[in-house]
Amino acid sequence: MVELHAEHRTALLRFLIGLTGGEWYAAEDLLQETMIRAWRSLESVPADSHGSRRWLLTVARRVAIDSARRRQARPAETGPVDAERIASADDTTEIVVLADSWRNAVRCLSDTHRNILSELYFRGRSLDETAQTLGIPLGTVKSRAHYAVRSLREAVAG
Repeated sequence: MVELHAEHRTALLRFLIGLTGGEWYAAEDLLQETMIRAWRSLESVPADSHGSRRWLLTVARRVAIDSARRRQARPAETGPVDAERIASADDTTEIVVLADSWRNAVRCLSDTHRNILSELYFRGRSLDETAQTLGIPLGTVKSRAHYAVRSLREAVAG
């Protein structure tokens, strides 16, 4: 078995790397499974070098096919990226709850406070531009923005 492995390992590994699309670790796993099957059926392996290589390549191909069929029959394995996505499911719920809280808090604001925040934060206008657009003094814009933000904080925190 040691001689069989030493003589055909490199050729089998190259063959399996091609079958796995260049996945080195998957090819090594398949090579190991191929050698286990050869060891279990050692009496079936031809004695000559060419015959044994053909026999091993056939077994390796069947092992690769079996592996591909097993992967298709079961759910896809999750990798680190998928685990992060799963871990963020709680974060998504939190974000939805927070967005709903903000929506309710904005509904509770007076029209004047809502208009000030809309001009400043949604339209991106400066304090001066907001004062000119709404036709009110700059100091009024500042105080209304302050009280509107404070009301939002209290509504969301409470």
